[in-house]
Amino acid sequence: MSKIKVLIIGGGGFIGSNILNYLYRKTDYYFHIVDNFSRSETKLKYIKENYDSKRAKVFNCDLTESNSFELLDDNYDYVYMLAAVVGVDKVNSIPHEVIKINSLLTINTLEWLKDSNCKRVLFSSTSETYAGSIEVFKSEVPTPEDVPLTIEEIGHPRFTYAVTKMLGESGFLNYASKGFFEAIVIRYHNVYGPEMGFRHVIPHLVERFNSNENPFKIYGHDQTRAFNYIDDAVKGTVLAIEKGISGNIYHIGDKDEISIKQLTEYVGELLNYNGVYENAPTFPGSVSRRCPDISKAESQLNYHPSVHWKDGVKECVKWYVKTLKSSSNNDESFYDQYGIQK
Repeated sequence: MSKIKVLIIGGGGFIGSNILNYLYRKTDYYFHIVDNFSRSETKLKYIKENYDSKRAKVFNCDLTESNSFELLDDNYDYVYMLAAVVGVDKVNSIPHEVIKINSLLTINTLEWLKDSNCKRVLFSSTSETYAGSIEVFKSEVPTPEDVPLTIEEIGHPRFTYAVTKMLGESGFLNYASKGFFEAIVIRYHNVYGPEMGFRHVIPHLVERFNSNENPFKIYGHDQTRAFNYIDDAVKGTVLAIEKGISGNIYHIGDKDEISIKQLTEYVGELLNYNGVYENAPTFPGSVSRRCPDISKAESQLNYHPSVHWKDGVKECVKWYVKTLKSSSNNDESFYDQYGIQK
């Protein structure tokens, strides 16, 4: 049986580490995992201790430095390009670093791929690339892949992440069009699950309920999202790189559009909250609706998300409640690892 070589750039992140875990069950797969593990050295230790080093080799390096690519092979069957600085707190506090780091990651990876013998490459993008299309031009929802990419205000730090993902989409598709490799772009839509850190809406809600807020403010109560559980997102990602048509974009997400009010009150129900809810305005630059049209992924990839949002949220809440309880010793490393605000 011939082995399949896989490179996961950003393999220490939330989605990357779950892709590794999913694919590792296939015994003919061999992995190189690249990350600078800036978010958590615990993840680096976990990978080294739980995966056979003969099948999964880890590179702790910074790919914003082009010479870091010299550590890698030049002939992978599949390359997952997942690495990026992401998060509302990051784009608002260090927008210049988001621009620099994500752009360098994209350009360095493309230039390395151009001279390599890698076969198929997947670039992970985001629904943020078309957020302005929804707000300004009232594009259709659920939203298909051919929606024009638009942001609202070029100088606003909120959109720096989206701008770098637009660069990535254009870069990978155009390099592929020149025959250097086959490329597929996917746009994630509100992926969630255990171990994603606390700087996301669901774990942040758990943290706030845990602090006994009352009244409990629902920020952006009337906004809607379609939340995509990590297991479904991973399956969609793997299907995209293995079955996707080169040069194509696929929306990976869920079809169930719910309001932030629905989400918040359900989390409150799971946590036995008996207080009062109060509607509150959302953060500037946040899109009012987000729900992907996934019919292209359904028909071409056979992608069919199976985890209902209530089931996924329940599992997610259980994990974060347990994790918060384990932090009762006020361990500083715990707070650093999960991004909890003390």
